[in-house]
Amino acid sequence: MTGVPVIELDEVTFRREGKKIIDGISLTVRAGEHWALLGPNGAGKSTLLGFCGAVTFPTTGTVRVLGEQFGRVELARLRRSIGHVNPRHPLRSALTVREVVLTGITATIDTPMRWSPTPGDLARADAIIETLGLSGKAEELWPTLSQGERGRTLIARALISGPRVLLLDEPSTGLDLAAREQLLTTIDTLDQTHPEVASILVTHHLEELPTTTTHALLIADGHTVAAGPAPDVITTDHVSTAFDHPIDVRYDGGRWSARAR
Repeated sequence: MTGVPVIELDEVTFRREGKKIIDGISLTVRAGEHWALLGPNGAGKSTLLGFCGAVTFPTTGTVRVLGEQFGRVELARLRRSIGHVNPRHPLRSALTVREVVLTGITATIDTPMRWSPTPGDLARADAIIETLGLSGKAEELWPTLSQGERGRTLIARALISGPRVLLLDEPSTGLDLAAREQLLTTIDTLDQTHPEVASILVTHHLEELPTTTTHALLIADGHTVAAGPAPDVITTDHVSTAFDHPIDVRYDGGRWSARAR
């Protein structure tokens, strides 16, 4: 399955209240690829992620997710094969780590009434919890977790349903330096534990990109600035253009950094 297109955007546009948010962006993500979606605030990153997550319809253009074209498929069915990691997860209940991970099976925020996990569900949850280094936290309650532990729990929740695509929406939001590095290390390990799962990580901080990033889409004002292999896209010239500011981009040891000139 490696190399099979899992997300295809063809000249998509999106208008909201008469304003063009996305203007003719195309993107193809293949199985096993790890994309960074980069750009300044207001560039249109969240809207694009909505297309990739089978949540938002474009105004014009074509979207295919997992080989299915929008307008010809039930989007709710597609979403079951897409893992979405959102650090602003709106959980209100005091669920344990294991219970939060299990909600990935039901695609709900809380545990549904009259639903109980099977022994197989529990075994799968515990295996993923162990993979993400949370075995000692399985019975810990959500409100007591650090932001870093919550981030890893949400990745486990996204993976339990066996997704073909993983969407990470600014996963380092609210993390201190140590927690961010732990989370990025966790994301990097997915390249070995789930090699066929494609991913798209949204951020506007180059320091938040994992070393396993293979490709990048850099956008500004709803337009594509550059797209392709990450080393070709994440450059001083391209980033300076996208952010409309002179920025020096550096790459060292598999990680990027940026400083204003």
